Amino acid sequence: MINSRFEELDFQETPMGELTLRRRLEPTLGVDVFEVKLGEEFLMSSLFTVAEVALADLGLAAVSGDNLSVVVGGLGLGYTAVAALADSRVSSLDVIDALPAVIDWHERGLLPVSAELTGDARTSLVLDDFFAVMRREPVALYDAILLDVDHSPRHQLDPSHSDLYTVDGLKRVRSHLKEGGVFALWSDDPPDIEFMANLSAVFGEPTAHIVNFDNALTGRVSSNTVYVAQQKQ
Repeated sequence: MINSRFEELDFQETPMGELTLRRRLEPTLGVDVFEVKLGEEFLMSSLFTVAEVALADLGLAAVSGDNLSVVVGGLGLGYTAVAALADSRVSSLDVIDALPAVIDWHERGLLPVSAELTGDARTSLVLDDFFAVMRREPVALYDAILLDVDHSPRHQLDPSHSDLYTVDGLKRVRSHLKEGGVFALWSDDPPDIEFMANLSAVFGEPTAHIVNFDNALTGRVSSNTVYVAQQKQ
């Protein structure tokens, strides 16, 4: 019998550790919350999606033109991808995730936005390592690259990700963008001066947007950062 207050929807061993998807009733709000844990570390929660949506909104707002080709690094609960699809200018959306389990969750319709995401013909869910993709020679160029995998440029889920946040790594990201294309990144930390300097060296004049949202659990305002950097034209 399923407990109406708590349900473990999936549990899988991965190269990065034990991955768990669970649904629980948040008693203070009376709503179901979907959460992802990697080992004992919480990766994401459907209770806080403002910044994930802002990643798509702010990133795409900086892009000109129509028929946009967009890639999202990190599928997660799907909120960034669905927010990107809400922009009618987006003609194709590749969503890359390194964990088969995460793609499987959406294909099985386990999450609140899964049907909206997988039911849109513009969406392609791609099983791959986003960071490895950025190291390869570009196969196709994108108008926007939206990244939400690590906690921040300084706090990565895996040490192999660290090179992307260097000047050389950002140059590789830039090589995957069309002229005038945009790279946007979500971070759980405040704006990072060193990372901004790296972005500036590659893209010119990046912006670090502080995204505030009400945290119902703490009763305070919490903040994330969305970096937006545009390929020089």
